[in-house]
Amino acid sequence: MKKLSKYKRTASETNYWQSYSDMMAALLLIFVLIIAVAIVALNSYKDQLAEQNEELLARQELLEKQAEEYLKLKEELEAKQKQIDNIIGVKQEIIEALNTELTKQNININIDQQTGAIVFDASILYDRSESDLKPEGIKFLDKFLPVYIGVLFGDEFRDDIAEIIIEGHTDTESGYMYNLGLSQQRALSVVEYCLSDSSLSGKQKEQLRSIITANGRSFSNPVYGENGKVDPAKSRRVEVKFRLKDEEMIQELQKILEGGLS
Repeated sequence: MKKLSKYKRTASETNYWQSYSDMMAALLLIFVLIIAVAIVALNSYKDQLAEQNEELLARQELLEKQAEEYLKLKEELEAKQKQIDNIIGVKQEIIEALNTELTKQNININIDQQTGAIVFDASILYDRSESDLKPEGIKFLDKFLPVYIGVLFGDEFRDDIAEIIIEGHTDTESGYMYNLGLSQQRALSVVEYCLSDSSLSGKQKEQLRSIITANGRSFSNPVYGENGKVDPAKSRRVEVKFRLKDEEMIQELQKILEGGLS
């Protein structure tokens, strides 16, 4: 009986240790699998980090490139703004010079302080519905032209002037085509007088010949009164304007600058 009991105890202990060994082997296998999975996950995470790092570097390079382009564009726009300011400054200087000289000669004419345009009431120069200059109009032009051209063709501004424009405007009475012809003939009569019998010097006439133009506007740009209706008397007028060199380009650049940087 004692031998049987000892055998049973030995078998039981053997089974116990075998089960324990199997359990440990299973745990070890699970641990190995966990480590393997962790290593795979870690490698995958490293790959993702590497890809993200490459993307960040690419974005950083792109941002740096965009920053350089922005700074370059800003410098270009600042240079253009300076050019615009210079053009505007020249125009204001011309307007101030015209104001001063016309006042000295007791010529009472309003000058648009933004554009430099000078407006003559048509009745100063012409009889109603006529395009030939009347004596009073010729007398007025002989007093006005030497002052106006003297400023624009002076040493300070001569190289800045690209064009002198004479514009004829009418009221809204009669048809558009009739008024177009009348306004054109009125502007042309002023130009013809400037280049022929005016009090301008021969040199001034020669300089003026290459840059003066005559435009008829009919009633395309009438003047309105306070009541919102067309003012016929004020609409019948002649406007004298000057345009600076590169002014059209500057106007386009100014529109861009007013839109701001994108």
